[in-house]
Amino acid sequence: MPPLTRIESRAVLLATDDIDTDQIIPARFLKTTERRGLGTHLFADWRYTADGTPRSDFILNAPGASERRILVGGRNFGCGSSREHAPWALADFGFQAVVAPSFADIFRNNALKNGIVPVQLDREAHAAIVEHLALHPDVVAVVDVASQRLLVGQDAWGFALAPFARHCLLEGIDQLGFLLGADDEIARYEQSHPAAISTIA
Repeated sequence: MPPLTRIESRAVLLATDDIDTDQIIPARFLKTTERRGLGTHLFADWRYTADGTPRSDFILNAPGASERRILVGGRNFGCGSSREHAPWALADFGFQAVVAPSFADIFRNNALKNGIVPVQLDREAHAAIVEHLALHPDVVAVVDVASQRLLVGQDAWGFALAPFARHCLLEGIDQLGFLLGADDEIARYEQSHPAAISTIA
């Protein structure tokens, strides 16, 4: 995945609490292990009618929504069953960050492993952003991964990232990529030790 240092984009406001992974990507679309193509099914039950017609009143169907890289959700975003397809669908649609007052732990970890920044803010800051976006839906927001700050309009808030997760986002690597980056050190360590150790006393 590419390095992720700064996301500058208008945001999609979907500040509903308890958006679970089945709402993000319904279970009937989990028949693939391919990450590409899932964006079409993102929020499918909210986004389409029963015959597959896009709902004109759903925000992801609004003109320009697919060009926005930041999603502002509500409390407990990504709760429900563990499914990596949820961040896959968000990423395939184009989202690179989700802003919420809280996340389900498994979703947060899956998001970080798939190049999506979970920006967790306290409820007061989140409420201020929701209010601002409701009044100014086309304001550009900035998620600065390096400084761990979110800017919306004239206001800015800090957010926390685990140091290892921040490192992987900035370097554009996952856990396997991190290990492969230490390949030379691993080889040197193995060469400095015997290939087998006798366990006979």
